[in-house]
Amino acid sequence: MQLKRLTAFHSVARLKSFSEAVSQTQLSQPTLSRLIKQLEDDLGVILIDRYHRPLQLTEAGRFFYEKIDIILKELDSTISLTQKIAHPPDTLNIGFVPSVLYGLLPTVISRLKQRLPNLEVHLKDISSFKQIGALKAGEIDVGFGRFAHNDEHIYQLLLRHERYVAALPNTHELAGSHDIHLSQLQNSRVILYHQTHLPVPQLASASTTEAQNTDPSLISEPLLHLFAKRSALPHHTTSVSDIQLALGLVAAGEGITLVPDSLKSVRSEQISYRTLIHEDATSPIYICSLTTPTHPAFTTLLEVIYAIYEERGITYRRVI
Repeated sequence: MQLKRLTAFHSVARLKSFSEAVSQTQLSQPTLSRLIKQLEDDLGVILIDRYHRPLQLTEAGRFFYEKIDIILKELDSTISLTQKIAHPPDTLNIGFVPSVLYGLLPTVISRLKQRLPNLEVHLKDISSFKQIGALKAGEIDVGFGRFAHNDEHIYQLLLRHERYVAALPNTHELAGSHDIHLSQLQNSRVILYHQTHLPVPQLASASTTEAQNTDPSLISEPLLHLFAKRSALPHHTTSVSDIQLALGLVAAGEGITLVPDSLKSVRSEQISYRTLIHEDATSPIYICSLTTPTHPAFTTLLEVIYAIYEERGITYRRVI
């Protein structure tokens, strides 16, 4: 079965239009039609319902499209990785979540460039969840995120745990306090900002809504999970799309939130950052790359990170 026939069908099926597929593939419509007809003859099934407008796939066509979509993406990824092995790149594309950029990442990159002066580094703001797809697609070479992933194609290391601090408006009654217990924040409006959530187990069946709302193991929102572990779920919450917006609302006196310690310099003239009594209220920092091949600069990048941690007395988990 020819790859050209598969890609012709994939383009038409994905775009649901012969004319758009013509524009994308640079093939003529008669050529596309012929390739798809040859594919149907190879399979002995009809993939496209040619009697409906707009274009529709048959049931067999939908099934076939879903399967070859996975195969073709894997093939593209394999080709890209093969090319990288043969021609090691001189550019390192790093994906990161914003909270990491406020920490040591700028120092890490600066030190890495000193070690590898010919290396270009490009940064891309991308959520922990989306970093996995971006690594497989070759859009990034390394990702810095806050959540663990379980994927056989991804090599992920826990670098360290960073403690959460409470971000409070300067007018908040606890703005002058230290070692705050989360139960003291229950009556404050908590601003939630995580787009990636924790995995939760599938409920057996008869679990009540109340149990789902109070059992920490069933709460996927990371900040609410921390509160639930102390039986201190807040009475009021607001959700926003990112951590910068959350801190903006805190500065405006619209609520409080919890952020990694490295962000306590953000809007510090309007926000009081206070330590929590809970030593295990932490946000992990992970670094991830493809299992194979890793970028040639990956080992040097890790060495730089560990050196900076050593200099600053930061507790971390060393792998190399």
